[in-house]
Amino acid sequence: MNISALNLDFKELNRRIRDTSGAIHIDDCFGQRFIGSGMSGKNLTINGTPGNALGAYFDGGTIQVNGNAQDAAGDTMNDGKIIIHGSAGDALGYAMRGGCIFVRGDTGYRTGIHMKEYKEKKPVIVIGGKAGSFLGEYLAGGLIVVLGIGSKDVPVWYFTGTGMHGGKIFVRTNKELVSLPAQVSAEKAAYNDLKEITPYVKEFASYFGMDAQNLLKDQYYVLKPNAKNPYKQLYTAN
Repeated sequence: MNISALNLDFKELNRRIRDTSGAIHIDDCFGQRFIGSGMSGKNLTINGTPGNALGAYFDGGTIQVNGNAQDAAGDTMNDGKIIIHGSAGDALGYAMRGGCIFVRGDTGYRTGIHMKEYKEKKPVIVIGGKAGSFLGEYLAGGLIVVLGIGSKDVPVWYFTGTGMHGGKIFVRTNKELVSLPAQVSAEKAAYNDLKEITPYVKEFASYFGMDAQNLLKDQYYVLKPNAKNPYKQLYTAN
């Protein structure tokens, strides 16, 4: 089913999506917000640029964007996949609880903040390019992988992992990570570390026509919560 979003506001566009079954192709998307919000079992392909909160509270299915996405894509997402063939704005995957987000390009500030996992629910974000400051802020669970494709510098900016108390962040780079917050420990990823992210890097590569083995052969750093200087030290003297 094809839907033209031209001249539709976000309420009418989402009503049509909800009333349509099967694979849905949305053309002429120009910033409509909340596309796929709270939905499950929908398979959407979007041509254009969706607005804020794409797939917020998404609970299963697939959203594929042939273009860029704006802020808060995957906000509090619970299940499913969001695949973005361009770049994404700020707060990607905010409070994400499950599912996977794959971004071919870069992401803005505060990607993956407050992500958490519970039992079999393990949220994953894979970023092909670089990520802005405050990546994984207050991270409580899940995986964030930054591949830094095409980046000559460290592909994460300031305050990565501030307040981190769970989960892991993987950064593909041959440069040493510096100026990390005290709540974060960083070390070169070993073979067993890389086994954890290999399925997701392979899936990323399959979506964007890349060579997974070429991406996996390089050096990665793995960032984890620092047990010697935990999250509570941000706010207490002891």
